[in-house]
Amino acid sequence: MNPAQTQDGAGARLLMVEDERNVAETLAERLRAAGYHVTRAESVGSARRAIAEGNYQLALLDVGLPDGNGFELARVLRERAPATAIIFLTAHASAEDRVHGLTLGADDYVGKPFNFRELLLRIQNCLKRAQDLAQVPGEIRGQVHIGRALVDFERFSATVDGENRALTHKECSVLRLLAERVGKAVSRDEILDRAWSADEFPTSRTVDNFIVRLRKLVEVDAADPRIIRSIRGVGYLLTELHRE
Repeated sequence: MNPAQTQDGAGARLLMVEDERNVAETLAERLRAAGYHVTRAESVGSARRAIAEGNYQLALLDVGLPDGNGFELARVLRERAPATAIIFLTAHASAEDRVHGLTLGADDYVGKPFNFRELLLRIQNCLKRAQDLAQVPGEIRGQVHIGRALVDFERFSATVDGENRALTHKECSVLRLLAERVGKAVSRDEILDRAWSADEFPTSRTVDNFIVRLRKLVEVDAADPRIIRSIRGVGYLLTELHRE
């Protein structure tokens, strides 16, 4: 994380990929006025060059671009810059598009037209979560085996059955919290505090649904979980991990 970044994210470097010139110029101006360093790209090609040449804390991605789409760029970012937070900012805001974007590892998905103050808050929240994850105390660093997955907390990735997949900030954050407390129950409230912000309107059910996703990653049989156990009335417990 940019050492000059403040608690609200100001000072962070943002990559904005937007092909509508008027929208891009106006948004870039307002983001710079809010204290961010903004690099603009208008296509998949120019965004790829920017990703190769720069280091960004967060990327704002449009989906519809003249030479491809933002989903492609999300894959590139997760491979080359896994610590970069991603927000899709697009008119392609159907439920199917949202699910696809979040599945690719996006941290948030905002439909156009949007309210700038709300977008600014979402940017701040994403940057804060990423910063908190990078600075979280404890000895869990680098790679650890959690069930059948080799999780790399530095690269935001996991290897399962020889296949590598990118992890979102939330996935890494929850897995790291469980790993720090291995053998001890972690409450749903603690998990919510670590990985979600209040503006996302999370509930205990949000955590339960998220754990289902993580079990598919680490369990041999997600229907019969042995690695991430449910503790009735409390939350969840990671039964074991092995350091690389």
